[in-house]
Amino acid sequence: MLREIAKQDSPLGKRVASTLKAGELVTDSLVIEIIEANLQSDACRLGFMLDGFPRNLTQAQKLDDYLEKQDEPLNNVVEFKVEDEVLVGRISGRMIHQPSGRTYHEVFAPPKEPMRDDVTGEPLMKRPDDNPTVLTRRLNIYHEQTAPLIKYYSEKCILRSIDSMQKPDKV
Repeated sequence: MLREIAKQDSPLGKRVASTLKAGELVTDSLVIEIIEANLQSDACRLGFMLDGFPRNLTQAQKLDDYLEKQDEPLNNVVEFKVEDEVLVGRISGRMIHQPSGRTYHEVFAPPKEPMRDDVTGEPLMKRPDDNPTVLTRRLNIYHEQTAPLIKYYSEKCILRSIDSMQKPDKV
């Protein structure tokens, strides 16, 4: 959602794009505004899945408040458990063919020709924030701000934890 907004040529899109490019997290108030607007759309009428949100207790509480006012409380939260070092390796090695959305990985799913899409031969790209330095900083923020959500949602009995250190077909 944030990446789509970042592509928009609007003041909001430019603010989001600048923040993401720097590897920083978008402010709580801005994220809440974006989430609420999207949850009111027809696309979310029958339900929704949020990926990477909420990122802290304030966002979780504001989301809960909003959803309770809509009489639609959260019913499941999924935690994908994976070690930091493994996550950095998985993310920093990924490559994307932007026009199609096809993804590759330097180790796990390399393209036949380096940095070229297997189907079209067009160039692949790596996101500027998919590098170990930015990822390590973001993981530090995760441990400080997001990890407390595990307890928060566990106490609400809606947390489901998945061991993501396994092979993809097991996860």
